[in-house]
Amino acid sequence: MELNQLIADHGAWFYLIAFVWTFLEGETVVLFAGFAAAQGLLNPFLLLAATGLGSFAGDQACFWVGRHFGSRLLNRFPRWRFGVEAALRWLERYNTGFILSFRFIYGVRNFSAFAMGMSAIRGRRFLALNFLAAALWAASFIAAGYFLGHAFRAVLGDLARSFSLAMLGVFVAIACSIGIVHRVQRRRQLRVPPGIKVAAPPT
Repeated sequence: MELNQLIADHGAWFYLIAFVWTFLEGETVVLFAGFAAAQGLLNPFLLLAATGLGSFAGDQACFWVGRHFGSRLLNRFPRWRFGVEAALRWLERYNTGFILSFRFIYGVRNFSAFAMGMSAIRGRRFLALNFLAAALWAASFIAAGYFLGHAFRAVLGDLARSFSLAMLGVFVAIACSIGIVHRVQRRRQLRVPPGIKVAAPPT
């Protein structure tokens, strides 16, 4: 059975998959979902809700972990210090702008919410800005996939609807490439930077 038929028949499950995927992190599935929405297989507004809430919930969880267990986890996993230190530098320099945009910045994204949990930023302030940032992130990537889907349809006509395994392969290749780049970057970070001076979280 073609992938587009599977999505058409089981679209509700795809929204759940999108929520879980973005909770864990991943713009690839959002691009793919936007492409499918352009073919009329998924509702873009439900996609926005699922992916936005997934991303929001995932980073809220990381913020909570950083606030309550950050120091202990850094002592246990000292290699995380490089990413946390980088995220804290961005936060100190740009503050609100960084909170709204960290999802788009490769290299520090994985540690950003965790690092902000260790900072002096108020929990309520992060919650409000994180909600807005998650919505902007989801809307951006859904829109990119949606317009890409329409571009394919304009060029290929009805053939664009039969993207099935070939189109999935393109997005999987993109995801694998991003993963490889991240691994190479981490392996280059051979030295653990000195201890991080982190402001005590507000009570």
